[in-house]
Amino acid sequence: MDLGYRLAHDAFVEGGINRVILASDGVANVGVTDANGILDRVREDAEDGIQLVTVGFGMGNYNDTFMEQLADNGDGFYAYVDTLEEAERLFVDDLTGTLQTVAMDARVQVEFDEEAVSEWRLVGHENRDMDDRDFRNDEVDAGEIGAGHTVTALYEVRLTGDAAYERSDMDLGTVSLRWQEVDSEQTKEITRPITTDDLSDRFRSTDPRFQLSVMVAEYAEILRGDGRAYFSDATLDDLAEDLWRLDDLDNDPDVREFIDLVEHAASLRSR
Repeated sequence: MDLGYRLAHDAFVEGGINRVILASDGVANVGVTDANGILDRVREDAEDGIQLVTVGFGMGNYNDTFMEQLADNGDGFYAYVDTLEEAERLFVDDLTGTLQTVAMDARVQVEFDEEAVSEWRLVGHENRDMDDRDFRNDEVDAGEIGAGHTVTALYEVRLTGDAAYERSDMDLGTVSLRWQEVDSEQTKEITRPITTDDLSDRFRSTDPRFQLSVMVAEYAEILRGDGRAYFSDATLDDLAEDLWRLDDLDNDPDVREFIDLVEHAASLRSR
């Protein structure tokens, strides 16, 4: 990694794409091996305009948490490769997104109206959470978005009695996006209201891609075994059955791969 950063500094292109790609199992055993020391180094180089992409390989003693921390501090992103197909997708099909950043310090803030929403929770993203007061503090580091990449934040929401039956554009809250443009380095922010018109009466009538996102989150919640709220009674067999309903997506190889993963996990649990 030290050699990679030295080469990146020597070949630095002002206004260009300057990235180090680290392929590793996340176990530091040469040179500086202290986690804090490595993270400090990565953070300093990110401030100089050199970003870090970490690609995880291996099993057993593989350090997933550290690899993700490296990418976070290096203003890049983290991926895990376990098959040749995944490597091809990362370094061939999605190469532009792997190398090119289109939004710096991107962050999202959702504020719910207490009169309309009685309870809510963010599903996942615990390690990327920031204090509400820091949303507009550009000194606080946030995430970077690559070309063609998307980020999905799922919220589980329980409406108050009035809001649950209201269908006349009742305000539920607002969602704000804030980011720094790569070329101009100017900060942009947009805000959009959330209303009851955005809700659907039935989960199965929502967009198939939204349903898929929820099912991916459901899979993670089942494996974690939290037993919280909506997913508390779900099983992997139920999830596999629901996934096969997504007829509009059955030709998507990523969806088929996810279905195979869920079915394999279900078979392991039944043993």
